[in-house]
Amino acid sequence: MRTRAAVLHEAPGNWHVEELELDEPKSGELLVEMVASGLCHSDDHYLQGDNTVSRLPLVGGHEGAGIVRRIGPDVIGFDIGDHVLTSFIPACGRCRWCASGKQNLCDNGAIIQVGHQIDGTYRMHTEDGRDVSTLALLGTFSQWQVYDQMSLIKIDKDIPLEVACLVTCGVQTGFGSATTAGEVQPGDVVIVAGVGGVGMNAVQGARECGAAHIIAVDPIEAKRDWSVEFGATEAFATLADCAGRIAELTNGQGADVVILTPSLVTNEIIAEGFAAIRKAGTVVVTGVSNESEEGQVPGINAFMLAMMQKRIQGALYGMKSPREAMPMLLDLYRAGNLKLDELITRTYRLDQINEATEDLRAGRNIRGVIVFNTQSASTPEETK
Repeated sequence: MRTRAAVLHEAPGNWHVEELELDEPKSGELLVEMVASGLCHSDDHYLQGDNTVSRLPLVGGHEGAGIVRRIGPDVIGFDIGDHVLTSFIPACGRCRWCASGKQNLCDNGAIIQVGHQIDGTYRMHTEDGRDVSTLALLGTFSQWQVYDQMSLIKIDKDIPLEVACLVTCGVQTGFGSATTAGEVQPGDVVIVAGVGGVGMNAVQGARECGAAHIIAVDPIEAKRDWSVEFGATEAFATLADCAGRIAELTNGQGADVVILTPSLVTNEIIAEGFAAIRKAGTVVVTGVSNESEEGQVPGINAFMLAMMQKRIQGALYGMKSPREAMPMLLDLYRAGNLKLDELITRTYRLDQINEATEDLRAGRNIRGVIVFNTQSASTPEETK
């Protein structure tokens, strides 16, 4: 069959919406009609060349939700008509990490930047027969897509898919950065540096844990204002700007937890976070870095790291298994304890994906969402 999809042909570059050929689902795979896909900074990192895949062209997108329309051989636990969410970590359930309850670290994560499917072949092709890669074995920027069952989580049908798609990446990545990676405790002083689609949910996670003070840091004024609606107690433009307030709140000791969720993490930002925490405090590094960022982090003294017992903690998908986290987050949403609708600043048609990307870069949105029913897209005038 044919499908319309957003394709990247060169990096740095832009999305090109075009028709592609899509194969039938093979063993263990399903054909899904996409309903919605969130736009994440991770997608834009491929456009800008910060991160790469093994081959182009590439269909982007990893924050998706849709409906199962066809089932291939050997599929277990799915039926036609099921509502499903995508997981950018295709969890096998059998490797050491999955067996120990850490599906976010599944060994299959090693191939999410390669571009092909589990069996080493491709399901999407150009009209002249060239193979097309899919980001994270997904490629959710497509009206139709074929996914391996390891990349899908079935959910109940009562939650709109354009809302539910958000928990597939940004919400849990941020939420878990506070609740699991940061181990935020009641009464803590927490800094969240970068309050976009991921950081705003770190704010929600810290609030859920009972943090007494949640300091949002972002250079964009609108995001600082939005952060208060999601639970931040105060907001500042830079980490340097909030240093005096943190000293006041902690008797000069430093924050309990600093969560780094800017659009691009650098070594310098990690050093700033390290300087902002107290003895035995934690810096959670969640945001994506440029692949070329390497070497020692300037400003981090190994003696201080040991003698003050500080911790620098990396966090992938909020350090939770996707099949555990997504239903939990949707339950919190049903109970009124997690804001999801409010995260969607604007919706877009697939043809508007480059406009949506520009809005992402400019910080105009908390989260923009591509909806594949064109009547559902909002206009700039409806932007929050």
